[in-house]
Amino acid sequence: MERTACEECGGKIVRRKVDYIYLGENLGKFECDICTSCHEQVFPEKVFNKIENVAKEKGLWGLSAKSKVGQVGNSVAVTISKKIADFVNLKKGQEVNIYPQDKRKIVIELK
Repeated sequence: MERTACEECGGKIVRRKVDYIYLGENLGKFECDICTSCHEQVFPEKVFNKIENVAKEKGLWGLSAKSKVGQVGNSVAVTISKKIADFVNLKKGQEVNIYPQDKRKIVIELK
Protein backbone atom coordinates (compact mmCIF):
# COMPACT_ATOMS: atom_id res chain seq x y z
CA MET A 1 0.00 0.00 0.00
CA GLU A 2 1.47 3.30 -1.07
CA ARG A 3 1.29 6.15 1.40
CA THR A 4 -0.18 9.40 0.04
CA ALA A 5 -0.73 11.36 3.25
CA CYS A 6 1.40 11.64 6.40
CA GLU A 7 -0.10 9.88 9.40
CA GLU A 8 1.41 12.52 11.73
CA CYS A 9 0.33 15.79 10.10
CA GLY A 10 -1.69 14.93 6.98
CA GLY A 11 0.96 16.40 4.66
CA LYS A 12 1.72 15.09 1.17
CA ILE A 13 4.10 12.11 0.87
CA VAL A 14 6.82 11.98 -1.79
CA ARG A 15 9.30 9.16 -2.43
CA ARG A 16 12.97 10.15 -2.65
CA LYS A 17 16.40 8.63 -2.14
CA VAL A 18 18.14 9.96 0.94
CA ASP A 19 21.42 9.28 2.73
CA TYR A 20 20.96 6.94 5.70
CA ILE A 21 23.35 7.87 8.51
CA TYR A 22 23.80 5.28 11.29
CA LEU A 23 26.24 5.82 14.16
CA GLY A 24 27.85 8.62 12.17
CA GLU A 25 28.47 6.39 9.13
CA ASN A 26 26.76 6.97 5.78
CA LEU A 27 25.31 3.62 4.72
CA GLY A 28 24.27 4.91 1.28
CA LYS A 29 21.23 6.35 -0.44
CA PHE A 30 17.93 4.56 0.06
CA GLU A 31 14.35 5.21 -1.05
CA CYS A 32 12.00 6.50 1.60
CA ASP A 33 8.65 8.23 1.92
CA ILE A 34 9.06 11.84 3.06
CA CYS A 35 6.33 14.17 4.27
CA THR A 36 6.57 17.56 2.53
CA SER A 37 5.16 19.28 5.65
CA CYS A 38 6.77 17.73 8.76
CA HIS A 39 9.67 16.00 6.91
CA GLU A 40 9.09 12.67 8.65
CA GLN A 41 10.96 9.88 6.84
CA VAL A 42 9.57 6.34 6.61
CA PHE A 43 11.56 3.55 4.97
CA PRO A 44 9.60 0.66 3.44
CA GLU A 45 10.30 -2.72 5.10
CA LYS A 46 12.22 -4.12 2.09
CA VAL A 47 14.43 -1.03 2.02
CA PHE A 48 15.02 -1.15 5.77
CA ASN A 49 16.10 -4.80 5.43
CA LYS A 50 18.73 -3.64 2.89
CA ILE A 51 19.88 -0.91 5.30
CA GLU A 52 20.15 -3.46 8.11
CA ASN A 53 22.27 -5.75 5.91
CA VAL A 54 24.66 -2.89 5.02
CA ALA A 55 24.98 -1.99 8.73
CA LYS A 56 25.77 -5.64 9.53
CA GLU A 57 28.36 -5.83 6.73
CA LYS A 58 30.08 -2.73 8.12
CA GLY A 59 30.04 -4.15 11.67
CA LEU A 60 27.75 -1.41 12.96
CA TRP A 61 24.74 -3.54 13.85
CA GLY A 62 24.32 -4.50 17.49
CA LEU A 63 26.81 -2.04 19.01
CA SER A 64 24.42 -1.13 21.81
CA ALA A 65 25.23 -2.76 25.17
CA LYS A 66 23.82 -2.70 28.68
CA SER A 67 26.15 -2.11 31.60
CA LYS A 68 25.71 -1.78 35.35
CA VAL A 69 27.20 1.00 37.40
CA GLY A 70 29.88 -0.24 39.80
CA GLN A 71 32.06 1.47 42.39
CA VAL A 72 35.80 2.12 42.45
CA GLY A 73 36.86 3.83 45.68
CA ASN A 74 34.62 6.88 46.13
CA SER A 75 33.79 7.05 42.41
CA VAL A 76 31.31 5.14 40.27
CA ALA A 77 32.44 3.12 37.24
CA VAL A 78 30.75 2.00 34.02
CA THR A 79 32.33 -0.61 31.77
CA ILE A 80 32.32 -0.24 27.98
CA SER A 81 31.98 -3.39 25.88
CA LYS A 82 34.93 -4.48 23.73
CA LYS A 83 32.77 -4.14 20.59
CA ILE A 84 32.05 -0.47 21.35
CA ALA A 85 35.65 0.23 22.45
CA ASP A 86 36.95 -1.28 19.20
CA PHE A 87 34.42 0.71 17.14
CA VAL A 88 35.59 4.04 18.61
CA ASN A 89 39.24 2.87 18.91
CA LEU A 90 39.26 3.38 22.69
CA LYS A 91 42.44 2.09 24.36
CA LYS A 92 43.40 1.44 27.97
CA GLY A 93 45.07 4.53 29.47
CA GLN A 94 43.63 6.86 26.83
CA GLU A 95 42.46 10.23 28.13
CA VAL A 96 38.78 11.10 27.64
CA ASN A 97 36.56 14.05 28.52
CA ILE A 98 33.28 13.15 30.29
CA TYR A 99 30.41 15.56 30.88
CA PRO A 100 26.63 15.50 31.29
CA GLN A 101 24.64 16.53 28.24
CA ASP A 102 21.49 16.66 30.36
CA LYS A 103 20.04 14.80 33.37
CA ARG A 104 19.75 11.52 31.41
CA LYS A 105 22.73 11.52 29.05
CA ILE A 106 26.51 11.46 29.61
CA VAL A 107 28.93 12.23 26.78
CA ILE A 108 32.39 10.65 26.56
CA GLU A 109 34.70 12.41 24.10
CA LEU A 110 37.93 10.74 23.05
CA LYS A 111 41.01 12.90 22.80
